[in-house]
Amino acid sequence: MRPWTRLSAPAALLPSPDIDTDKILPARFMKGLEREGLGRHLFADVRGGDASYAIAPDRRIIVAGRNFGSGSSREHAVWALTGHGIRCVIAPSFGSIFAGNAASNGLLLASVTDADLATLTDRLAALPDAPVDVDLEAQAIRAGNLHLPFTIDPGVRRALLDGLDDIGRTLRFAGAISAFEERALAQSA
Repeated sequence: MRPWTRLSAPAALLPSPDIDTDKILPARFMKGLEREGLGRHLFADVRGGDASYAIAPDRRIIVAGRNFGSGSSREHAVWALTGHGIRCVIAPSFGSIFAGNAASNGLLLASVTDADLATLTDRLAALPDAPVDVDLEAQAIRAGNLHLPFTIDPGVRRALLDGLDDIGRTLRFAGAISAFEERALAQSA
């Protein structure tokens, strides 16, 4: 996983609440464990009926409503987002299983207040192609003269900054794990 620091890109505005994992990636596209190609199916069932879900390739950030990624535990939904080039989702809250899958796959979930979401949404509605800057180190979002803080679990923040997935985070303790195993073997002998 590549380290996450800063991102500046136009954002896709999806302010509806409760965008669930089935909407992000319909189940029929989850036929295996391959990540490749899932990005082309992002929002497949809603793109035609709602043009806002047809996310342009230059959009690396999604600004969404409350409870983004709710629903079933589909890591494939995160793979579809990252496969499409999305690196960050800004919303007031996220589905808990989705949040864990996002952290394991380098997708930054930036939690903002409802009031800050409304302010950012208004700005993006007025200037849809203006860049949004997300700075993980400073935990800040900037859009023109708008400066907003965001929250993130400190452990997830550190792992994203360091570019560590679950295995990488575990391997940070390889020495302690080996020492424990050696002590356990010596005690059982």
